[in-house]
Amino acid sequence: MSCISDVAGIRVGHAHRRGDGWLTGTTVVLAPPEGAVAGVEVRGGGPGTRETDLLDPRALVERVHAVVLTGGSAFGLAAADGVMAGLAARGIGYPVGPPGQVVPIVPAAVIFDLGRGGDFEARPDPSFGASALDAALAASGPCAQGAVGAGTGAVAGGFKGGVGTAAIVVDGGAGPVTVGALVVVNALGSCVDPASKSLYAAGFGVPGEFDDAPVGTADLPVAASLPIGSPPPGPVVPQATTIGVIATDATLTKAQCAKVAGIGHDGLARAVRPVHTLLDGDTLFTMATCAGPAPDLGGLQVLLEAAADCVTRAVGHAMLSATTVTTGAGSWPCLRDWAAG
Repeated sequence: MSCISDVAGIRVGHAHRRGDGWLTGTTVVLAPPEGAVAGVEVRGGGPGTRETDLLDPRALVERVHAVVLTGGSAFGLAAADGVMAGLAARGIGYPVGPPGQVVPIVPAAVIFDLGRGGDFEARPDPSFGASALDAALAASGPCAQGAVGAGTGAVAGGFKGGVGTAAIVVDGGAGPVTVGALVVVNALGSCVDPASKSLYAAGFGVPGEFDDAPVGTADLPVAASLPIGSPPPGPVVPQATTIGVIATDATLTKAQCAKVAGIGHDGLARAVRPVHTLLDGDTLFTMATCAGPAPDLGGLQVLLEAAADCVTRAVGHAMLSATTVTTGAGSWPCLRDWAAG
């Protein structure tokens, strides 16, 4: 299985809670101790974010030390406090004085999953961030996917959503570079084509990657069966958002990282329809560890294409890795259970 952690130095940790009114969690994408050059692009109309202005290429700080993806809507941004505290305790951060005086740079973005476990006030706090950071620090190998971390309470087009990841090695012109993506799929739109009842992302995998992707015969959930351009069913409330991180070992500038994040949204648009609605806060970050070569112009174009493809593939894996969930607030079938009838 390919994973964003195929990018050397990038680690992922999840923390979540289920039951007794809970269905939410937090995911930390951890940079190497020296940080990673970063960029961001926000295209959804209802974002919940933290420290995104700092990623403007005109801003001072070049590197981030972690990115937090979390449930809990705007309340969940508190999870980043736990990550900051944990990094600061380890001396990791932007130096602002004598040794040990550092400020960790930890951008964050949220999905709306409030109340899906049954308790509207059951949402991530700093302890979730601290636990996810501990998990990332201890991580080795591919990260877990599906209804874990920030994807624990995710729903997409009436199906259970979740966390997905994908990666690839491409020619950066000056040498090979690794590109990976991790996404939390919690979209107003659907990831399933209502005509073919197949996963949009299945057509964009590497050879053999989605050979086992199911094609359904049962009726689709209402949210997944509407023709493109139809209004959303039921009350119009902002209960969506797909967020994620693209990572690479290529040496990139902040401006180039912002471009990668923007092109990553093109990959999201191939996997979710409709996308970037006023009810979604779709946000993608890019982290470049700069351990590898700086791509030439042709290599940068290849990297951009790979980033978009990894986002599309990661959406597919999120949906295929999810499991059916039933709580006091509702029931959301996973794609595989629905296809199996």
